[in-house]
Amino acid sequence: MTNEHKRSEGRPKAGWRIVLRSELSDLWIGGKAIIFLILFSLLLGVMAFLFATNKELSLTPPAEALFLMVKTTLAVGLLFGLVLGADTISGERERTTIESLLLTPVRRRDVVIGKYLAALSPWPAAMAVAGGYLLLIAPDGATFVSAFVWTGFVGTIIVAAFTGFGVLVSVMSATNKASLSTSLLVYILFFVPTQLPGSAQAGVVGELIRRVNPLDAVNQFLDKLLVSNAAFDELVSWLVSPMIMFVLVVLGLGLVAPRALRLDPPGIGALFARGRGAVVLALVMCTIALATASPSQALQESTGQLTIDVDLSSQEVKTGDTINFQTRVTVPEDEIGPWIVAMNIVNLGDGDPVDPEDWSPLRAQTIEQVDASRQAVLEWEVNAIIKGDYLVYMVALASPASAGETSQPVSSQGIHLTVEQFFRINPGGVLPLAIGMPLALSGLLYGVSRARRRTIDSEVMN
Repeated sequence: MTNEHKRSEGRPKAGWRIVLRSELSDLWIGGKAIIFLILFSLLLGVMAFLFATNKELSLTPPAEALFLMVKTTLAVGLLFGLVLGADTISGERERTTIESLLLTPVRRRDVVIGKYLAALSPWPAAMAVAGGYLLLIAPDGATFVSAFVWTGFVGTIIVAAFTGFGVLVSVMSATNKASLSTSLLVYILFFVPTQLPGSAQAGVVGELIRRVNPLDAVNQFLDKLLVSNAAFDELVSWLVSPMIMFVLVVLGLGLVAPRALRLDPPGIGALFARGRGAVVLALVMCTIALATASPSQALQESTGQLTIDVDLSSQEVKTGDTINFQTRVTVPEDEIGPWIVAMNIVNLGDGDPVDPEDWSPLRAQTIEQVDASRQAVLEWEVNAIIKGDYLVYMVALASPASAGETSQPVSSQGIHLTVEQFFRINPGGVLPLAIGMPLALSGLLYGVSRARRRTIDSEVMN
């Protein structure tokens, strides 16, 4: 009998499934994951109810309220996954069960994979719970689908990365205290920059921090996608650092963690020593991501007698509505282009200045060539997000022929927008979900606990 045949007889073929089944049983039948979902549903229920009943919060634009719910879902799901990951191996050492685990015929890589997947299991359930609240907050069905799908996609990447990091730290730690404190410290270091004011995140350094920090990068991606209505191809670069972190963590789980899984942990220092090359690679790739990110183009002044007309003069809308209009640009005979058309929005009331990026997915368009009549027609879209009185106007300009020349921008007539507050959330629609979801999960916890007690009692009787 060959050695390979002996090994195949001595080890289960799918050891990670055995570990995963055991861990899922402890996590779900034991009730820990269900308690997390109950608390999570209570948090989202309170937030949704406040958005519906609080006078000031009810003025929050629907897209921003939706993004806030998405951020909360990601933060809570990520934190719970990180805590579960940090308990996987160090918890076994602290409970003195690590020796019996290592004596099983299951490969150590399978042990790591099984525990890692079990620690990830609450995330899909958290997304399912959050789906009901996102549906209440979203202004329409298309926005809900977009928010749910993209949150699920990028959320899975970042939650899987941080959960895996927690597992790696747990493998290197002798106690839960050391593992949890290290994991939470790293989480705080990633989280704090996301709370800095906008002025502190400006400039090259601020841009670097936002792009290299995977947590901030995910928030920026979802913010620009859900609130600013930016196109996906403009936001791909924000997903570079989360993907790098995910790949590095997976490599660590597959290569470093199985070797470090033993009775006496090698220590956190060994983890960083073995991962030094990966850290250097991550820094290089994040720098490349920053360098290849599309910078915002500054509009130049140009010369020439341009004319720009819009097909809309005024409109009364409600928050959440979309305004579509066209601009027609006529260029002089002696200009060869290209020409740039930019949009701006001015608040006519007493409120804060408007950031046009929050109102439109497209701030500027370039006209490379015109038709025989020397004209070009452009399509525009504006999303009304805040109650108030606004003026939308367009600016057209020709690109200067050389560095020593300039040009004269030409503006259009304004589009007067009167935006009234409209918010679809109401207490009557929120209360059934805000109360019913925690009650349903509590009933599930009670049923699972009762079934578990019956099983234990029957085993004792036998």
